[in-house]
Amino acid sequence: MVISQRFVVVAALFITCLITANIIAVKLITLGVGPVRLGGLELPAPLPAAIIIFPLSYIFGDILTEVYGYRVARRVIWLGFFCNLIAVIAFWVGGLIPAYEADVQVAYERILGYTPRILVASFAAYLVGEFANSFVLAKMKIRTRGRFLWTRTIGSTIVGQGLDASVFIAIAFGGTMPGAVIGGIILTHWLVKTGYETVATPFTYAVVNYLKGKEGIDTYDYDTDFNPLLVTR
Repeated sequence: MVISQRFVVVAALFITCLITANIIAVKLITLGVGPVRLGGLELPAPLPAAIIIFPLSYIFGDILTEVYGYRVARRVIWLGFFCNLIAVIAFWVGGLIPAYEADVQVAYERILGYTPRILVASFAAYLVGEFANSFVLAKMKIRTRGRFLWTRTIGSTIVGQGLDASVFIAIAFGGTMPGAVIGGIILTHWLVKTGYETVATPFTYAVVNYLKGKEGIDTYDYDTDFNPLLVTR
């Protein structure tokens, strides 16, 4: 594959959304409503501020897989992982260096400090969710013969975001909250992120159609090995 400027832009946007989401996730936001009970689950009102941009990484992931194929998306997913790792290491080293003002150090650690458990949860959820999203979309594209793009973008998001939320919340908060609360948090994240993808469907269609026309490609992963570790193939 010849790397084009358009591909670089999409890959850069994917990684930017990922890293930005991890930085702003520390802030909880509310839509002005209290917790909602659904059966035995409690859907909490607060959500991490990352909710405003993290779903975009899935949208750009969909675009990468739909246009360039799973092989290319796999490389970008791993690139995003290592870019995020570099950012986390830089934040950690920066936190070790004494600050000129004590209150600045406290603020820095509050925003950019990560506990090992949260880091493991974040990295694991990212890899599981993104690879599941790309895999499902690529397989559905073959099954649908390239028709009904909306079924692939929404269907893959349902699976990918569901796994992402489940893995992250289970690892990050398992054993620290009642099961009903954890289940409610997972369900809330899943519903909001899936709804985000659904609303953004016209945007996804526009970008996919633009790229396919300009790049002159429409990749189908008929002979692809979907092993997520085969980065060089």
